[in-house]
Amino acid sequence: MRRIADFQFGRGAGDAMFPDDTTFAYSNTKRIRYANSGKTRLITVRAGDGRLTLGYPAAERLHAFLAAPKNRVVVMSDAVPFILDGKNAMAKHVVSSDPEIMAEDEVLVVDENDNLLATGMAMLSGTEMIGFSYGTAVKVRQGKNRQ
Repeated sequence: MRRIADFQFGRGAGDAMFPDDTTFAYSNTKRIRYANSGKTRLITVRAGDGRLTLGYPAAERLHAFLAAPKNRVVVMSDAVPFILDGKNAMAKHVVSSDPEIMAEDEVLVVDENDNLLATGMAMLSGTEMIGFSYGTAVKVRQGKNRQ
């Protein structure tokens, strides 16, 4: 899991995201499906492609590890209450984003002060999020208020 996280988020991300007490839950096909720390879900492994989807606790660890603007989508203050509640981040609310973000990447949604609001899947590339004024930029999986 640490190597997959290193591949997906950058070298060292696996060590940052998975503490030594991490346990794993397996699917019926004996593949890792979830990683947990205690009773807290850190990640889910997507069955289709093996990539990791972040739970909020893993997003917090990744946020602390990665230097801004890496893997971040910054939204304007008007959208913050909605994103905290798990609503999607719309392109018209995006202030800036990491230009290396590709559609379907797992991203961190932050406010203009780099406070983590939510985690989710990018629906647009980082540059498209800035260029578009309509549509969903990030499909939020878990907002801070919906843990």
